[in-house]
Amino acid sequence: MLIMNVLNLLRSEISDIDYNRYIKQLKFQENKSKSDVIVFTVPNPLIAKWIKTKYCSKIADIYESQTGQKPTILINTKDSIEGVNKTAQTNKTNESKVISTILNPSYTFDTFIVGSSNQFAFSTAQSVAKKPSSSYNPLFIYGFSGLGKTHLLQAVGNEAQNHGYSVIYTTSEQFMNDMISNIRNQSMDRFRQKYRECDYLLIDDIQFLNGKEATQEEFFHTFNELHTLNKQIVLTSDKPPKKIAGFEDRLKSRFEWGLIADIQPPGLETKISIIQKKCELDGIELNSDIIEYIATNMGDNIREIESAIINLNAHGKLLSQEITLDFAKNVMKELIKEKNENITLEDIIKTISKELNVKPSDIKSKKRNANIVEARRIGIYLARNMTPNSMPALASYFGMKDHTAVSHNMKKINEMLESNENFKLRVQEIKNIILTNNE
Repeated sequence: MLIMNVLNLLRSEISDIDYNRYIKQLKFQENKSKSDVIVFTVPNPLIAKWIKTKYCSKIADIYESQTGQKPTILINTKDSIEGVNKTAQTNKTNESKVISTILNPSYTFDTFIVGSSNQFAFSTAQSVAKKPSSSYNPLFIYGFSGLGKTHLLQAVGNEAQNHGYSVIYTTSEQFMNDMISNIRNQSMDRFRQKYRECDYLLIDDIQFLNGKEATQEEFFHTFNELHTLNKQIVLTSDKPPKKIAGFEDRLKSRFEWGLIADIQPPGLETKISIIQKKCELDGIELNSDIIEYIATNMGDNIREIESAIINLNAHGKLLSQEITLDFAKNVMKELIKEKNENITLEDIIKTISKELNVKPSDIKSKKRNANIVEARRIGIYLARNMTPNSMPALASYFGMKDHTAVSHNMKKINEMLESNENFKLRVQEIKNIILTNNE
């Protein structure tokens, strides 16, 4: 009855989704439990890990409020009940290591898609996850929003926890709010113990401490303490250290003590691999044409791409509709429109000029050299698909007689796209670059 009351109290504080998906799976093992050790089993390791990282501490706190005694909470899978006494002893000694942080168990190195744009960051993250401060300390990962920095950061945490290390993962905002809360409660010793006695400190979006002088001061001393003790620090930001505004030079210099790794926007092949992996993990069936359409039209923000896939799948299920290319285009047209609305003809010509080494003036001329003709056709095709310009407007821009000339070029390039896979990939890559430059 006591355990049921504890779980009911927990239910009132969390979302229905988390309760039904995770907490409802808990089976209390009364014969294995004691007054200071509460044992549950769950169906699989994934659920066990999620509850350990997110809710064990809360369950223990609620139990303490009901009994006056704070227990160790053990979450075992059905096939690992043996050895509970040994595990309990270990957990009593290292309780903070087990329950010190919240990590998304799906953010692992295995689920991260590696390409040329993120290979270096991936390799260095793997390296620091195996042993704290053995290679690069701190590791500073930077790149635009939505490219996978948080995934890599939490992959480091998940891997480190699997090797028995204590991990604190937090955002810069959570770090600041935690500090303020402890100042108000006159419990800064507890705050410092939490952040300075872990093996790994992972802080996401460090740039948001911009101008927060008191928080920066506290973080400065936390950084120094951890670094002196050879504890691993991993930080992410949208910019490299030198370009972060509102930070003291002494902090920026410390960010550069270890290794700086950037994540660039993914190339087309990497995006296709990411989409394929997302579909595989979520059981979504999309054919190669739909995957290529999403990859070439949704820009480089991986979170937005994944959201588009989920949205597309939901539409298909709710409407009991097979997801075809035409269906996907219809569902995603507003998203694509938002991506394209700021793209100009000049943006397109400038990118084609750079990628194909053809002067912008030649693309708009009447020259008939093969490479210029190809560049002009690509320009017309992309302008027609990525801007709201009519065919007469494009004819005027490209110096053609009338809209029939544009129509002829569109027909020709569509034939080439159908028959030449290498040409198709080149056009898609140029389109991808244009989208990236306009995000």
